[in-house]
Amino acid sequence: MLHRRTGTILDRLASPRLCLGAVIILHVSLIAWEASAGSEQTKLPSTFISITTPHGVTIQAELADTTQKRATGLMFRESLSQNHGMLFAFAEEQEWSFWMKNTRIPLDIIWMNKNKRIVHVERHVPICTRTDDGCPNYQPNAPAMYVLELAAGTADVLKLQRGVSLQFATPPNSQ
Repeated sequence: MLHRRTGTILDRLASPRLCLGAVIILHVSLIAWEASAGSEQTKLPSTFISITTPHGVTIQAELADTTQKRATGLMFRESLSQNHGMLFAFAEEQEWSFWMKNTRIPLDIIWMNKNKRIVHVERHVPICTRTDDGCPNYQPNAPAMYVLELAAGTADVLKLQRGVSLQFATPPNSQ
């Protein structure tokens, strides 16, 4: 009589219980990985707006449309990719004031009215390394509903100046 030896490694690897266990472990690992990736994604911007210049250049702008996002802005960022920026959207036109506290990137700040026409540009706004609240404020000379921040020098390269209109989808109501 042939006696089959059980319990070899190959028999164990082919075991339905082991296969099911491996599938469960893999599934749990994927869930944990997705959860950690999700928590990282919550730190990343949730919405981008494509902005087109009159010369056809597209800027990908992070949308700052809540009080918290507008308060944080580009603070603590070490760099800003070419043709990327941040679009601040407000519920109403005002002479919105900006400052550079904790912003580590020199910027061009571009204010636009409700028709998306540029009303004011501050070029090459330097970083502010002060630890108190003494950083200078930058403010337009006309009411604006949108403000676009770009890496310093971008406004000149893209020929963005007062009177130029930009095209982008109007963000949903801002808070």
